[in-house]
Amino acid sequence: MGRAHEVRAASMAKTAAIKTKVYSRYGKEIYIAAKNGVPDPEMNLTLKHKIAEAKANQVPADVIKRAIEKAKGGSAESYDDVQYEGFGPNGSTFIVQCLTDNTNRCFTEVRNCFNKCGFNIGQKGSVSYLYETSGVLIFDYEDEEGMLDALIMADVDVKDLTVEDGIMTVYTAPADLNKAKEAIDELIPNCEYATCEIQMLPNDYVDLGDEEYEKFERFIKLTDACEDIQHLYHNVNIRE
Repeated sequence: MGRAHEVRAASMAKTAAIKTKVYSRYGKEIYIAAKNGVPDPEMNLTLKHKIAEAKANQVPADVIKRAIEKAKGGSAESYDDVQYEGFGPNGSTFIVQCLTDNTNRCFTEVRNCFNKCGFNIGQKGSVSYLYETSGVLIFDYEDEEGMLDALIMADVDVKDLTVEDGIMTVYTAPADLNKAKEAIDELIPNCEYATCEIQMLPNDYVDLGDEEYEKFERFIKLTDACEDIQHLYHNVNIRE
């Protein structure tokens, strides 16, 4: 089934709990972008792009507004970007990206997730070299040629473009994510995205046995419960 199937499967299984976590993640990222610059998207390109990305991922306007107002209010709250990498059964690998206001607490929580499932945390760089960072946009559309022409005209570095069951997945260079979104929005007014973000995609996927897959599912649930964890990437084939 390949990479496109796995990305779509992970992107479209958005339960209420997952949506809440997405809102929290973008709230933090918008707050950081506003706090580190001018809290006005017309004067802060990073903030403008982050707001556009949040809206594409169906983050409510009030979540965006609260994050900007919080930055305007001079909040002293700050977050650190930390990343952990690790290994599971049968060659499975994991990258855990966090935004945290307490790195010691964050490490303990992530380590506990690995330990409770019998997985192992590795050294920095032990897994990430097996992944490629890409902009990923998923939406309903079927005209591959028309889309590719529009993206090329917009000078977007397109890494790959696939269509399956009427769903298009576009992979771009990370720096071209917003440029690609603008081109897609022009071609498809009011386009609704299942995903519009930068992701780390594995070069290869692995299958797990039944017991191994149960541990994998437990690991997913444990990491979902950790507020500091913003992204979890893995190379496990998702079962239907």
